[in-house]
Amino acid sequence: MSKSIIEEVRKARELHAASLDYDLDQIYSDLKSREATRKAAGWTVVPPPASPPPQSGLALQLTRFAR
Repeated sequence: MSKSIIEEVRKARELHAASLDYDLDQIYSDLKSREATRKAAGWTVVPPPASPPPQSGLALQLTRFAR
């Protein structure tokens, strides 16, 4: 992903949070209402996975950089 896209997403997220006074409950409610609106308009909403994906080789990853 290009740096400009990441910066744009972070800026949008910051503006959204600032517009709701950084209140996590309000941010969550707003995002859920936007999701419901889009779902009602026919957008496909992909649910999160029921459980985290398996982490193969996790022990190797943890010890690989330990010094």
